[in-house]
This record gives sequence, structure tokens and C-alpha cells, in this order.
Amino acid sequence: MAIELPPLPYADDALAPHISEQTISFHYGKHHAAYVNNLNGLIDGTDLADASLEEIVRTAAPGALFNNAAQVWNHTFYWNCMSPNGGGNPTGDLAAAIESSFGSVHAFKAQFKADAVGNFGSGWTWLVREGDGVAIVKTDDADTPLAHGQTALLTIDVWEHAYYLDFQNARPAYVDAFIEHLLNWGFVAANFTA
Repeated sequence: MAIELPPLPYADDALAPHISEQTISFHYGKHHAAYVNNLNGLIDGTDLADASLEEIVRTAAPGALFNNAAQVWNHTFYWNCMSPNGGGNPTGDLAAAIESSFGSVHAFKAQFKADAVGNFGSGWTWLVREGDGVAIVKTDDADTPLAHGQTALLTIDVWEHAYYLDFQNARPAYVDAFIEHLLNWGFVAANFTA
């Protein structure tokens, strides 16, 4: 069973003007697709050929297999963290957990932005479930909360290919656009209650 490139949850141009169709074509159509192709090449003919993506991420040793599997999982998760009608604020139990953990939604957004902007080099910034609450974690390169037994709720890709065509080196502007205009709180809430 080959790992497949899942379809985007919106049209290639749906996140414009915040993330352009050109960025999506490269990021999804080239980077994400390459991770899928590389992963299938690595598992072909092995005992992982029929394993789920999550199984591969959880069991792979550091190296090419883990990196490609984790990047497939991370990117698939990331696309769902955005919506053309995103932004705003969380509600319900998720909002209560964020307020309990960070003091306010505003404080969470400020901390998430600071951590995403300050995530050195290539990586990801995540909101994860932690007991009854939530916490922000940063991972380098392809690392993912899934590999550490954590439940991911939200992520932002801070590899340069995620934003360079639209924002050049202005990572703070990309993070602002993500939080204020694209963040899919419905997806985050569904992960929180799952």
C-alpha cells in the first residue's frame, strides 16, 4: 500500500493573498510530493510497505525514512491548519484550555508568534495537548510531536520554502498572516476534542 499525496482541503489559490498559488504549487506540488515519492521508494519491498504513515513515523529510526515520513505527516497536518476563512479566535473548551494555559488567547497568539519567529533554522512550531491543557513546542527539521507521543493540535511550517516566495525573509509577517487570516480554529478544536 503506497503512501499517497492527499488532496489539499481547498483550491491552490484559496489562501491568497496571504499564501499565493505559486507558493502552494511549489510547497505542496513539489516539496510535499517529493517527500511522498521518496518515502514510497524507501518502504517499497520492506516490511513497512503496508504500514500506515503514523506507524512509520512512530517506529522509524532517525534518518531518511523518518525524515520523509514525518515531513509527509507534518505537511498534511499543516494544510489542514489553514482555511481561506481562517483567523479569529477559538471558542468553547479549546478557548478555555488556551486561557488556562496562557492567561488569554491574546497571550497565546503572542507566544506562538514569538516561538514560530524564533524557531531557529528549519522546523515547525506546534500547539499540543498536555494533560487537560495545551502547550507550545518547537521541533527542528522533520521532527514531529507524533514521534514523541504528543497529540498535535496546530502547526505552522517555518521552513523558508513555506513563505519565501510571498514574504522573502520576513518570517514575522508570514506568521502574522497565518494567525490572523488563515488559522483554522475548527480543525484545532476537533483535534483537541478527539
